[in-house]
Amino acid sequence: MFGDFFNIIKNFFEDNLVARMILDGWLTLIIISVLVLSALKIRKALNLIIIGLIIIVFYLVSKWLDLSVAKPIYTIAVGCYITIAVIILAPELRKIMEVQPKSSDQQKALVVSSTQATIEAVTEAVFNMASLKVGALITFEQHYSLQQYAERAISLNADVSRELLEQIFIKDSPLHDGGVIIRGNKIVCAAAYYTLTQVDLDKTIGSRHRAGIGVSEITDSLTIIVSEETGDVHVANSGFMKSMNNKNELIEYLSTYLGKTIA
Repeated sequence: MFGDFFNIIKNFFEDNLVARMILDGWLTLIIISVLVLSALKIRKALNLIIIGLIIIVFYLVSKWLDLSVAKPIYTIAVGCYITIAVIILAPELRKIMEVQPKSSDQQKALVVSSTQATIEAVTEAVFNMASLKVGALITFEQHYSLQQYAERAISLNADVSRELLEQIFIKDSPLHDGGVIIRGNKIVCAAAYYTLTQVDLDKTIGSRHRAGIGVSEITDSLTIIVSEETGDVHVANSGFMKSMNNKNELIEYLSTYLGKTIA
């Protein structure tokens, strides 16, 4: 049944030169429009998949009907699409390559997470810096290792304390830029730099917030961000950013997220 239907369509276009020219021009116009829109707008994997399916379907139609103009254009478009997709998705592919799940032995070592004392020390430091509009980026490592960032940062391996965190992020400190990575109750390193998120955000959101969101997109880490411009406090987790309005809210959030704590 469907075979007869397709044969009727094919025979119609083979016998009707005007209809064939119209379809040929229409398919050519579509591919040009899609490629232009792709260059201007498309950045996400789902959209790229949809565009790829459209190109492949129209390529098969043009090949099936042997359209003289559209067929060679769509043949080139398929090859160009693969190249463009790889270029556009390069940052996302790099993020995937950077993720390093911990071994079972490493995960067992983190059964006890950050203590309540650590959470409270971090919270005190965060809101002290917020009141002075001192920018900060503090990341809690969880099951996915952040060692690849720590290796390129300044190693500290120091106990978490309010005083140390405030000294790290003070504006004249050489460690001010970049982030601090906390593993359990230790400050592993300072001046760590993360891959920025590729999500389209408000132009007012700076690189510190984009870095915090970026690392949360590819790991299960939690990052606290203090804005240098406004003093606002946010937490980035799983690619989303949530505002923290006071100390109690942040302590409750950290205590819940970081699991069972001990004094």
